Amino acid sequence: MTHAHEDVLEALPVAIYRTDAEGRLTFFNDAAADLWGFRPALGAKTWYGELKALTIEGKPLTPEETPIGISLRTGRPVRGMEVVLVRPDGERIPTMPYPTPLKDSDGKIIGAVILVIDLRDQQRARADTERLAAIVSSSDDAIVSKTLGGVITSWNASAERIFGYTAEEMIGQSILKLIPPDLHDEEKVIIAKISAGERMDHFETVRVGKDGRRIDVSLTVSPLRDPGGAIVGASKVARDVSDRKRAEEMQRLLLDELNHRIKNTLATVQAIAGQTLRRSSTPAEFVTSFNGRIQALSRAHRLLTGSSFQGAEVDQLVRDQLLLGGADDQRITASGPSLMLEAQAALHLALVLHELGTNARKHGALSAPTGNVVVRWEVHTNGGRTLLLKWTESGGPPVKAPSSRGFGTMLIEQSLQAHSGEVTMSYAETGVSCSIRLPLPELPQAALGPFARPAGPLSMVQPPEQPHVLSGKRILVVEDEPLIGMVLVDYLEEAGCKVIGPAQSLEKAKQLVASEAFDAALVDGNLAGRAVDDVAVGLTQKGVPFAFVTGYGREALPAAFQDGIIVEKPFTQEQVVSALERLLLEDRDDNVVKLRPQGQS
Repeated sequence: MTHAHEDVLEALPVAIYRTDAEGRLTFFNDAAADLWGFRPALGAKTWYGELKALTIEGKPLTPEETPIGISLRTGRPVRGMEVVLVRPDGERIPTMPYPTPLKDSDGKIIGAVILVIDLRDQQRARADTERLAAIVSSSDDAIVSKTLGGVITSWNASAERIFGYTAEEMIGQSILKLIPPDLHDEEKVIIAKISAGERMDHFETVRVGKDGRRIDVSLTVSPLRDPGGAIVGASKVARDVSDRKRAEEMQRLLLDELNHRIKNTLATVQAIAGQTLRRSSTPAEFVTSFNGRIQALSRAHRLLTGSSFQGAEVDQLVRDQLLLGGADDQRITASGPSLMLEAQAALHLALVLHELGTNARKHGALSAPTGNVVVRWEVHTNGGRTLLLKWTESGGPPVKAPSSRGFGTMLIEQSLQAHSGEVTMSYAETGVSCSIRLPLPELPQAALGPFARPAGPLSMVQPPEQPHVLSGKRILVVEDEPLIGMVLVDYLEEAGCKVIGPAQSLEKAKQLVASEAFDAALVDGNLAGRAVDDVAVGLTQKGVPFAFVTGYGREALPAAFQDGIIVEKPFTQEQVVSALERLLLEDRDDNVVKLRPQGQS
């Protein structure tokens, strides 16, 4: 080997050395010295004594067992045999020697040249690759790679768990297989950004599993590059956020339900105030009656809060409304089976019991020391579950039937009608008696009852600059809260309207829509948690304009009618009148809510 050749070898960054036929070192370059950790003397046969050679399993090798020893002994190149070199400083270096024997013109072995590859970088890369593979395989997130054309090239175990497809089913398939048709354009945007070298972090979207269900995911998408740095594909990490989305949705529903209940309660208080004022002859009478009714409402809410608004026991309602938080009153007797009423029915029965109890204390049996009130209830199951409650007064002053129906009587009747119930009042001289029949649900109510859809932005009705057009108009009222229904009736009658209803149940509303003629309608956003879609469709088919009266917002309305007019609870008489005036303008066709296909925005 000439000096020119040695100069070339010296400049190479890979370890190269040469020996004679006896194994004596005749040349090495700087890369070899760096690999060994020392610079041996040329010509020494035992130069390698300062190095130790091991198999990859750690077994020591004699000089004859090393790749160079085998090559010098056999006259053949040795390939593919890894050797661990132990340097003088104790560091172990994995290597791959490539010895090639040198022969003269007669074929006699005169030495060997050995190229040694340092495998440390490869082993580190291999360890990194194995570690990355372990992370990918054990990750809870779906990790998928694809080409820029959208063809899937890798698919981990979590991708199979989340989406339901095995790697065999998905590798080679288009990524569009996971994307809903309405989101295919989204993939074009992703590819465009990846092709430009951009990374997408925590992009929330929807994918489709093998079983067809839509899965909420958070995507992180990164470009994949070849060794030359060119972008050749994308790596996608998809985290299933369905549980989080469900939790967020539940939170929205809970907040929306809370908002609805607060608004309904405010509307109820507003109705109590208005109705009590209309029927009070003096301010003092108003204050006494109003405070009593608000306290009755408060006591009922306290009971309902204790059960997370699942309902309240009848005996608790009777005790709270008749004893008014005081000690036992021997003049009052109550008996009946344990019975939990759902929240709305419990609230209404509490108001009924309050009105009966207030009348008994002011004018009836409880106004006299010798008077008695007996409250008994039972549940009948023939033809459906029904609560029968009997209120009987005796021992009080002589009773006379009232000459007119007061607010209390109307409240009792309306409250029970809201649940398809019935009430019979008797005014015998010996005492008032009241029989209540209240249908009960066959199955227990859910903890918070049916939810309406989440509320969106609220729409306030502004008074239009239009002449008064309500005189003589027939208006259908659909409202399940008796007090609010009574307020609507008063407002409309004062505006000169003829009121149809109020319909307090979905069945009654549908019946009136089908059988009655009217000019416009005011419809509660839901009736005891039931959607009013059928009522809205029936009104639309008859060409009758209508507005929603609700404590929810626009998004909680039936999907096809979310463009309709909303009167937000609690409301004023001006808002109700304004909404109807808008509905009853001359060009009525423009004010009939048009049916909109489900899902169309």
